Amino acid sequence: MSPDVIEELSLYKDGCHVIAGLDEAGRGCWAGPVVAAAVVLPLVVLHKPHLLSGVNDSKQVNQTRRAKLYQDIMCLAVGWGVGVVPSHVIDTHGIIAATHLAMQIAILKLPQLPDALLIDAVTLKNWPCTQRSFVRGDARCLSIAAASIIAKVTRDRLMVALWKAHPDYGFAQHKGYGTAVHYHALQRYGPSQHHRRTFRPLSEFLTNGIWPDRAR
Repeated sequence: MSPDVIEELSLYKDGCHVIAGLDEAGRGCWAGPVVAAAVVLPLVVLHKPHLLSGVNDSKQVNQTRRAKLYQDIMCLAVGWGVGVVPSHVIDTHGIIAATHLAMQIAILKLPQLPDALLIDAVTLKNWPCTQRSFVRGDARCLSIAAASIIAKVTRDRLMVALWKAHPDYGFAQHKGYGTAVHYHALQRYGPSQHHRRTFRPLSEFLTNGIWPDRAR
C-alpha cells in the first residue's frame, strides 16, 4: 500500500495550509546522529500525488531510488528542513529527547512555520499547532513518507562523510547500525567520538569491560 494524502487534504479543508510531514532516521543506530526532516508539500501535489509516485517509507525504497526521489521532493516541496542531533547529545539526553529536538530543529528550518504537523509515531509536547501522529505514518501519509526519504538520504550522506574520517568502522556500509561488521570493528578499535556510549553493546563494555556475546 502506498502513502496517500487523505490526512493532508483533511487538514487543508479544516483551514491548515502549511502542513509539514515529519520523520527521523538513525534512531536505533550505535553511531552517528539522529536526523529528522520536515517537508511541506504544495497543494498541486496534494491534488496530484502521482507527481511523487514511488515516495514511500524510506526503508522500503532502495538507495538508488531514494536518491532520485530525494531530488524530486526537493524540486516540488514548498519547504523542507533538516535537524541533526549528534551522538553526545543522544547520550546526555536520551534518544527520545534527541529525536524530538531533531524534529523541532527541522520545523524551525522551514521557510514558514507550519500550522499542522503529521508525524510518524511521535507527538511534540507543547508545540503550538495541530498535530496528528500515526504508527507507520511513513507508509500512510505522503508528507511523512517524503520526510522519511529526506531524513534517510541526509543521514546516509553524513555517515559516508564520517566513514572518510574514520574508515576502520565501515560507516559507509552499515551507516552506524548494529551489524556484525560494526560489532567486530568496535571490538577491535574501540569507540570513536561518534559512537553512542549509552547504547548496547558499547554501554555494557564500558560498564563491565566485557563485550556481550550477543549485540542487540
